[in-house]
Amino acid sequence: MNALSAKTIEFIGHPKKMLINGRWEPSVSGKTFPVTNPATGEIIAHAAEGDKADIDKAVKAARAALEGKGWSTMTPSERGKLVWRIGDLILKYADELAELEALDNGKPFTVARAADVALAADIFHYMAGWATKLHGLTIPISVSGGDFHSYTRLEPVGVVGQIIPWNFPLLMAAWKLSPALTTGCTVVLKVAEETPLSAIRLGEILQEAGLPDGVVNIITGFGETAGAALAAHPMVDKIAFTGSTEVGRLIVNAASGNLKKVTLELGGKSPNIVLKDADLDVAIPGAANAIFFNHGQCCVAGSRLYVEHEIFDEVAEGIADLANQIKLGNGLDSQTEMGPLVSSAQLNRVCGYLDSGYQEGAKALCGGKKREGAGYFVEPTVLVDASQQMKIVREEIFGPVVVAMPFKEVDDQLIQQANDSIYGLAAGVWTRDVSKAHKMAHQLKAGTVWVNCYNVFDAALPFGGYKQSGWGREMGAAVLAHYTESKAITINIG
Repeated sequence: MNALSAKTIEFIGHPKKMLINGRWEPSVSGKTFPVTNPATGEIIAHAAEGDKADIDKAVKAARAALEGKGWSTMTPSERGKLVWRIGDLILKYADELAELEALDNGKPFTVARAADVALAADIFHYMAGWATKLHGLTIPISVSGGDFHSYTRLEPVGVVGQIIPWNFPLLMAAWKLSPALTTGCTVVLKVAEETPLSAIRLGEILQEAGLPDGVVNIITGFGETAGAALAAHPMVDKIAFTGSTEVGRLIVNAASGNLKKVTLELGGKSPNIVLKDADLDVAIPGAANAIFFNHGQCCVAGSRLYVEHEIFDEVAEGIADLANQIKLGNGLDSQTEMGPLVSSAQLNRVCGYLDSGYQEGAKALCGGKKREGAGYFVEPTVLVDASQQMKIVREEIFGPVVVAMPFKEVDDQLIQQANDSIYGLAAGVWTRDVSKAHKMAHQLKAGTVWVNCYNVFDAALPFGGYKQSGWGREMGAAVLAHYTESKAITINIG
């Protein structure tokens, strides 16, 4: 087991406060809640339990910062340099941030260091470049009877409430904060109660980077209190939420009071399709990565695996063999390849889906149960003998569980099965036939389609879903429209 660094030990050794208007404060109520290590179930820290009163303070601080001179008058170049500096500081403290993710979320330190932290820094660096490139247009208009000069300008949407999940705590904070800061918005960030530590540390990094007070406020607390209050607050201009589709519906209802803008990145039940002409040396480990990455706690997880019947046994058994080799353990152990699920509630959820699958006739080729001992571990699982109508095929499990099903032909029925879901976040296709690859990529109803790869993310690529997987896009140039208002200005110069 790798020993925690002195910095991390010192960080978790003090009660965690909330960042409001540049100051670290306890909750108004004085309440705190425990933060646990999912690998052991032990309490590792206590965080302030923010609620409606704390949200109100934070929103007012964000509104004052939006309307004050320090942030609103900062030049685009200065703002871009500040956002870039945040990315640099994330890399400077990469090991510390990866330790916090491993300790708080359970994911392996090596994965957090290579993926979560690196991608978090990258999105700040990418967005920094946009700060000087947000501009409007001059538009010739056809109105008779005058001489007019018309143009548009992009302005920040205002105070943004952002609510992030527990599966990628640091990365989701980065995805949310970087475009908001680039466009000149101010933010109240409500972090997941299961995993508050890395976002709190990121708040310290924002201060070190020189972000003006009140521009970003970080609240720890529960969804039904702090999150609901943020979504409903009348002084919030936009809400950005990443989480479950069920909670997304609640967010929409709460936001209706002042008709604030809403973007949602929600659940998925992604189809992953392996054709018989695929390179199985690539497709089998690729399909395993599609489901087992981040312990299956990934909204794009390739959890519905459709395999052409001639190669079904080879592919299913190949993935099961790889699953059996995955080393489960504490994320701080350098040998760990898969950590625990994030909480006892998530463990019970996943095990409940496994029980449902067995009751409906599915069988486990490997895994299929909770690992005995401390921590919230579920064995990597491949289920077979399933049908399209089973609960395990239709609902998001959010754990290391893939359901493998054979198909006979690459035809409209296959595409119909793949699209037969309320979700449409991602999909995968494995084939050597470039024509089939393009055709299927066009037919699949998903915001992201990977061909002969999976879980490839880049700051320049838009990310989001069709259907009940959400509204709007994260990352890329596409996200900037969600954080800006377009104003048309017409001047009579006749």
